[in-house]
Amino acid sequence: MLAADTLVPAPFGSFVPEAQAVVGRPLTPGSVAGVARRTTRRVIRRSTIYVAALPAGCVSTSVNGTTVWRCGGVYYQPYGGRFVVVYID
Repeated sequence: MLAADTLVPAPFGSFVPEAQAVVGRPLTPGSVAGVARRTTRRVIRRSTIYVAALPAGCVSTSVNGTTVWRCGGVYYQPYGGRFVVVYID
């Protein structure tokens, strides 16, 4: 609770005498960095389809720091000596 003697009158039309912007906070949800992080984050979901060897012409790539193999439009992830088909959302 504020006492009446602690209030300081401000000039008409101004709440603060000068700009007091806070720069930073890149991890807040509303910041540009926060929006970019949310829109580029991808989810890898494993299927129940396993293969012993990859098809010819596969390319290694990284999704969220996880190595996956892209073979045409299908993605595979190494799992226990074989590969599992994964879906990237």
